[in-house]
Amino acid sequence: MSEIVEKNSTCMWCHSHCAVTARVKDGRLIEVDANVNHPHAKLFTAVVRSCLRARAAAEYFYHPDRIHYPMKRVGERGEGKWQRITWNQALDEIAAKLCKIRDQYGPEAIVNTSGTGRTHDEFRLRFMNTLGSPNYIGQGNICHGPYYIVSCAIFGWYIYPLINSKTKCIFVHGGGIPMEYPPVWRAALNAIKNGAKLIVTDPRGIVSARRADVWMQLRPGTDTALIMGMINYIIQEKLYDKEFVDKWCYGFSDLAERASQYPLEKVSQITWVPVEQIKEAATMYATIKPASSIQGMGMEQLPNCVEALHAKFALTAITGNIDVPGGEVLQGPHPKQIPHPELEGLEFLSPEQRRKQIGSDRFKLLSLPGFELIETNVKRVWGRMCAGEIHGCYAHAPTAYRTMLSGKPYPLKAVITSSSNPLITQANTKLVYKALKSLDLYAVIDFFMTPSAEIADYVLPAATWLERPNIWDGFGLGKFISVSEAPVAKVVEGEYEHMTDFEFWRGLAVRMGMEKYWPWKSLEEVYDYRLAPTGYTLKELIKKSGGWDSAPPEPKKYETLGFGTTTGKIELRSTILEKLGYDPLPKYEEPPEGPIASPEVAKEYPYILITGGRFNPYYHSEHRQVDSHRKKRPWAIMQINPKTAAEHGISEGDWVWIETPRGRVRQKCEFMEGIDPRVVHAEHGWWYPEMPGEEPWLHGLWESNINVVTDDDPDACNPISGGWPLRTGLCKITKAKEYK
Repeated sequence: MSEIVEKNSTCMWCHSHCAVTARVKDGRLIEVDANVNHPHAKLFTAVVRSCLRARAAAEYFYHPDRIHYPMKRVGERGEGKWQRITWNQALDEIAAKLCKIRDQYGPEAIVNTSGTGRTHDEFRLRFMNTLGSPNYIGQGNICHGPYYIVSCAIFGWYIYPLINSKTKCIFVHGGGIPMEYPPVWRAALNAIKNGAKLIVTDPRGIVSARRADVWMQLRPGTDTALIMGMINYIIQEKLYDKEFVDKWCYGFSDLAERASQYPLEKVSQITWVPVEQIKEAATMYATIKPASSIQGMGMEQLPNCVEALHAKFALTAITGNIDVPGGEVLQGPHPKQIPHPELEGLEFLSPEQRRKQIGSDRFKLLSLPGFELIETNVKRVWGRMCAGEIHGCYAHAPTAYRTMLSGKPYPLKAVITSSSNPLITQANTKLVYKALKSLDLYAVIDFFMTPSAEIADYVLPAATWLERPNIWDGFGLGKFISVSEAPVAKVVEGEYEHMTDFEFWRGLAVRMGMEKYWPWKSLEEVYDYRLAPTGYTLKELIKKSGGWDSAPPEPKKYETLGFGTTTGKIELRSTILEKLGYDPLPKYEEPPEGPIASPEVAKEYPYILITGGRFNPYYHSEHRQVDSHRKKRPWAIMQINPKTAAEHGISEGDWVWIETPRGRVRQKCEFMEGIDPRVVHAEHGWWYPEMPGEEPWLHGLWESNINVVTDDDPDACNPISGGWPLRTGLCKITKAKEYK
């Protein structure tokens, strides 16, 4: 009788990258759950079980709708007619078409879209850089990209909120942490049990807000004004850490002068938050130490996102909660291993090609111009790249999709989509749809047939994290490495032909004459190369320590290193922003579409629409095929206050049309007492895999996908980062007929 074998791995179905144990019998995956003995698990305290995503791994892995073989379109785009082909044929044909486009239009005519980081981003970036194309686009502008890059501009490295038993105060900006990062929320709950105070800003009374000592229910999009008001109050009341500020902060007097423009009475009018509540939160955060502040994606999806993050980091700095146990830490890189950013091959992308990056002349911080300035300082102090291109130097997606249609400033003719589903996750779905349909070549590598895959020329089956080894090093930002065994589940020859990202990108590169940039023949060889400075191979490190290696924490590293910035200090006044031609200090601007800036639009569309709320176990647009998940959330949910619903004759459970100046979709109504009657919330990422894949259905693309009605006009994007507004638009609602 066969025995169950346990294998350790790292779940890659969200950015928490939890340590897990997979149980396998006869090469078949039985279940996945938390590896409670792993050092990574112990960082987050009280990790007893994995989230529902990981626990349904076998259901996902063996799902009958998985893509198992390469497929080539044989009908019209979107017609749903496919021919099974071999991997060699797929790679040969795609490479030949890419070469033709490269030779005719230049390598910059080839674009890559990426998404959730569930794959190996270093290899797609290495392919693009060695090809000579700077046009990699994705959701980074409205995901953690702004956090990473603003943090690196202000502190010279990524600042990480490491909540533990020493943490005495937690400030959550945007309360979605429980759904987005369950391990972080578990650590927060443990600190709260030990007496830590909790402050939350969020338009909705969700789980974290209900647990808060102070919940500031602000008007969507006004975070910058709120934080600047807190900074002003803390400075006026002399609650800031004067000794730390005098020694380690640059531009404090400039920040104080700018903050003086935000008296609390004015801030209260802007944000809807009472003055006394702002005072209470500011006093609590400034005086109860150590404090740690985290955010749940709300800031990154505002038109004022860079300014809001800049203000947040300034608040952390002036209260002295930097690089102290229980506060926010600058971990620095692992001292030995070669981090994955150094495999991205940016050094092979010439200055001439870098200057061609779409949108980088306008949205400079989160593209190559900003990244290059920041890296000069970071490498001087840390000797390593910080974050790498995955979070630092995107082409501007909304501009790129417009360029596909216009051909200006030059043609974009081919797109390869990996680990992403742009028809669902990118704002302004109608424009994205037209752009992708206009291409000479569109190829998708994924696990399932998504709406985006349905309009591709080639669809290719990707290997999951269960089928390959992995190294997780926090995007190269932390002093740890977590190495996973592979394969966890056996790939049975003839049953399916899933390919790893490394094999896919290297396979294309070799066929396109770029083999010299790919000296490794397998993923294991790459990992042995990365681990060589540690003195171990991949297999040896797994045998030695279960695949974990970390350097001991070093509080207050800045006392010997300084900060990786131009001035060597925390830059409250940013020299990076100044060099790029932007305001070097945080400043609040009204959302371009809102009750204040566009009152005429607000007459027809009276509600502020916020989008992006999560429901675990879904992750962005993923996992909706899994039956056990769909039973918990079968339909897209929108939330409104019962008073608002009554005004429109809407009952709980009704289908509701959500309409903006760009169109309408429908979602099911859920009453929420803890949402302002002036605000409507809609979940993102929705499509219905069970609906037909061919046009016009595209798996329900147009039914409940809130991005059909969101805005990505470059003029509405953040002028510094290019992030598009997802939480400040205007809408109206009407009761819809029952969905059958």
